Amino acid sequence: MAEDSRRVDEDDHGPGAVFQTFVLMEDLFDKLKLLNYEEEVLMKLNIKPVSRHYFALPTNSGEQFYMFCTIAAWLINKAGRRIEQPQEYDDPNSTISKILSESRSFGINADFPPSKLKAGYGGEVCYILDSLAEEVLKNTGFTWKRPTYPSEEQGEETILEDDAELTLDKIEDQIAEDDSDNEEDHFIDLNILKAQTQKLDSGDSSKPDDILESVTDAAEWNLEVERVLPQLKVVIRTDNKDWRVHVDQMHQHKDGIETSLKETRGYLDKLHNEISKTLEKVGSREKYINNQLDPLVQEYRVAQAKMSEVKDQYQQVTGRVTEKTRILSEITEELEKIKQEIEEKGSSMTDGAPLVKIKQALTKLKQESVEMDIRIGVLEHTLLQSKLKEKSNMTRDMHATSIPESSVGVF
Repeated sequence: MAEDSRRVDEDDHGPGAVFQTFVLMEDLFDKLKLLNYEEEVLMKLNIKPVSRHYFALPTNSGEQFYMFCTIAAWLINKAGRRIEQPQEYDDPNSTISKILSESRSFGINADFPPSKLKAGYGGEVCYILDSLAEEVLKNTGFTWKRPTYPSEEQGEETILEDDAELTLDKIEDQIAEDDSDNEEDHFIDLNILKAQTQKLDSGDSSKPDDILESVTDAAEWNLEVERVLPQLKVVIRTDNKDWRVHVDQMHQHKDGIETSLKETRGYLDKLHNEISKTLEKVGSREKYINNQLDPLVQEYRVAQAKMSEVKDQYQQVTGRVTEKTRILSEITEELEKIKQEIEEKGSSMTDGAPLVKIKQALTKLKQESVEMDIRIGVLEHTLLQSKLKEKSNMTRDMHATSIPESSVGVF
């Protein structure tokens, strides 16, 4: 089978396109059996065997994807290419890319997205594995041969049928055998035919004289007729594929429909009349109720209009109340602040702590004033001493630097 014919084409509109995946999986299963995958893969890796439709139906996506990668790697290695055996926790994208690249190296046409193989089942998975298995069979020199069927000895079959009835099939078989015998004896001897003609012309009868008059007993003849009469009965089996049977069925169904229609037409007409009368009564009652309820409906509409106006007023008043509530909350906050300030001031007025603080401050001021007086006295004393010292120095300098009057005229 060619590779393109084995591949599942999604655009194929044939009636068997849906089952092509199952057919492809069965071919793959047979090829895996021929390649002895049970001993080389399943027993070696301790994996349970796959079913005949394992990759055609979704069961467990992770398990199917791992099984697909394992079998694909084994087939690639067996076909002559080297690829590492995939592990359960390997990156699926890299594993799929390796399998597709190795498949293309064998000439396998894999023109579909790699994401189709991630599911681990479907037509693409079966196509890749089947193509790889075909390559392995070619590599090993395997050729398909015609099946040889064992020779079976055909014994005497006991046909458990009623001998008292003849079927149309038996009659047709006998007629066919007679026709075949006549076809075998299609050669005519002209000499014999000529001799028979001359004998008839001479008036000689070909029948013996002893059978011209019957000597058989009538009672025995009737008994024989009654004995073989059931065998002369012909039973024609009905074939459901015969168009005559379908035509008879159509006529029978037509007659049944016509008889049933005659019986049911009266009931249907009576039911139609009753339904029409009921609809007329319902219509009249509806008109009467509408006339009686018209004033109430008008009052209801007026009340509904008033209710809409009241709703509008209620919404306006609700907006005002909301604004007043907001202002009230602001005033309440300011009042709470003023109360808190008054409480603080009242507590400070009744408390003697400020007076004690004032006394302590006065005492401290007195101490500081005494210290300042002492410092002022020390400074005055120091200033006085400096002035006296300066005065004494000026006096000494004046006496020391005084110039005699007699020396003034010399210049």
